[in-house]
Amino acid sequence: MRTTMIVDDTAFTRLMLRGMLESLGLEVVVEAESGEEAVKQFMLYRPDLVTLDISTPGMDELAAVKKIREIDGKAKIIVCSAVVQRDAIMRAIAAGASDFLAKPLQKDRVEWSIQHLKAENG
Repeated sequence: MRTTMIVDDTAFTRLMLRGMLESLGLEVVVEAESGEEAVKQFMLYRPDLVTLDISTPGMDELAAVKKIREIDGKAKIIVCSAVVQRDAIMRAIAAGASDFLAKPLQKDRVEWSIQHLKAENG
C-alpha cells in the first residue's frame, strides 16, 4: 500500500490525517469532501487505501463504501467516525469497510490499522 485518498468534510481533519498518513510513508493522492466526490475520485486515482468519514454530506456514507467496493472488490477502506456505537461499526464492516477508527483519530491506531491491512496483502 502506497497511495491513499482521504474523505472527510472537515479540512482540519483532512490536514491532520494527511500528516499521519504521510509520516507513515503513504502518499495522499487526492482528498474528497463527500461520498459522491469520493466515488468519482476513486475511479480516477484508484488509491491503495481510502479513509472515509461516514458523516460526509450528500451520498449516504455507507453507500460510498459499497460503491467503491463495487468498483474494486479488493479496495481497502478505513471508515472513521465520531459515532462509535456497535451498530455503526457493524454496518460499516458489513458494507465493505476493512476497519473502523474512532474519532478523534490517534496516530498509533491509524498506524496499527495500516500495518494490519498491509499484512493481509502479504
